[in-house]
Amino acid sequence: MYQSIAALPANILVIDDTPENLELLSALLSTQGYKVRSVTKGSSGLRGAQAAPPDLILLDINMPQMDGYEVCRQLKADQRTRQIPVIFISALEDVIDKVKAFEVGGVDYITKPFHVEEVLARIETHLTAQLLQRQLQAQNLRLQQEIRDRELAEEKFVKAFRASPSPIAITTLAEGRFVEVNPSFLRISGYSKAELIDRTTAELRLGIAPDTYATAVQLLLEEGTLLNQECEFRTKSGEIKTVLLSLERIELAGEPCTLNLVNDITDRKRLENEFISLVSHELRTPLTSLVGALDLLIAGELGTLSEQGQHILKIATTNTERLMRLINDILDLEQMKSGKITIRKSRCNVDDLMVLAIEAMQAMADRAQIELIVQPIEMSIWADSDRLLQALTNLLSNAIKILRSRKQHSAERSDQRCRSAGCCFTDRRARPRTRIPAGKLQSIFDRFQQVDASDARQKGGSGLGLAICRTIVEQHNGKIWVESVLRQGSTFYVLLPIEA
Repeated sequence: MYQSIAALPANILVIDDTPENLELLSALLSTQGYKVRSVTKGSSGLRGAQAAPPDLILLDINMPQMDGYEVCRQLKADQRTRQIPVIFISALEDVIDKVKAFEVGGVDYITKPFHVEEVLARIETHLTAQLLQRQLQAQNLRLQQEIRDRELAEEKFVKAFRASPSPIAITTLAEGRFVEVNPSFLRISGYSKAELIDRTTAELRLGIAPDTYATAVQLLLEEGTLLNQECEFRTKSGEIKTVLLSLERIELAGEPCTLNLVNDITDRKRLENEFISLVSHELRTPLTSLVGALDLLIAGELGTLSEQGQHILKIATTNTERLMRLINDILDLEQMKSGKITIRKSRCNVDDLMVLAIEAMQAMADRAQIELIVQPIEMSIWADSDRLLQALTNLLSNAIKILRSRKQHSAERSDQRCRSAGCCFTDRRARPRTRIPAGKLQSIFDRFQQVDASDARQKGGSGLGLAICRTIVEQHNGKIWVESVLRQGSTFYVLLPIEA
């Protein structure tokens, strides 16, 4: 038995001038679940097909007034009925009759007397082909609409890309080669389009450090997007600008690419730095006077305070000292960035620096009931010992603040020669049980950035310690970063060259 694959019963029109044939075919097809209409005249069948197009037509040839060839010819000439498959059923057996049937548009030819199984098989075959053709047409229409929508979206993107006041560049994800740039990017960089296309930022020396860009791309791959990564940007003329770099992963002609959006904040940073420096200097003088007054009160020079007064005095002293540290950190950072503090390098021993850092932080560690462990190693480097000591004590201070609740802090030193670069790795590990979120692994080295602002306020953090560490390390042509693992803690690394 044969059954149509269509979701609804197929509608079949039978045109034959012999009532017995109509009755036989109608009964046969109805038994198989088809909807059947039957007419005895070619003209009536033609009008019926035009009014309500069927899924398939069974058509006799020899009929009065209008034979089957003419009916088929007119069906194929009409847009409404052109796609309907027509199967001829006729007693004519000559090859020329069959050829003519196919010439006028028939899809098959069955000779009378017919076999039931043959008729059903051929009907099902052509209905299936008709259904697949309709599905293909519908799919083609959807694809054409998708292509139109994509072309419209691409047209809008191109217009926005070219007209955007923000510098935008598209680079390949694999190698970072420029694929396309907008006019705003050309203006900020000073390069022509021909000078940029198919070259990398490293080849053009745009000032964005390869390691910084590689880290940004890695975060892009992990999180899908990267927003406002602060970095330096060197123009063709050599001018250094401060920019915020945002990355988005896209595909261009099937190739994975990166959409780079650059926001120039040079003027804003300059004004910000000038404002911070001015405010910090203006605050230092009255704070110095305030500290002196508090010292007199603590010493009892102005009389004896009650227990409540001593408690309030202790709070005032603690907050004043914290504010003083914050101002000093801000001034240090600004002077480092502006080059007002000169790095004075000399031959110094890593072990001595570590011992001095531990001694400087020992009192703070004891108050927090934290043990500092040093594994000494003899290694000589060319560096500014005072500034490196400042960076090491900042790292220890941050770790102790986080590990106040009887957690052991281990300050280790190890070295490993890097044959290709001739560098020394100096590792410092802090393993609190808290994990730094992936999105903050880079931003914690920016100014006023903290993993948990409420926790930092409680422990007296300013959000500048790690920024100062990064500046000191970078001024030694080194690198600082952090890795964090859930339930294991965080490890801070400092990479310094042996000779510089």
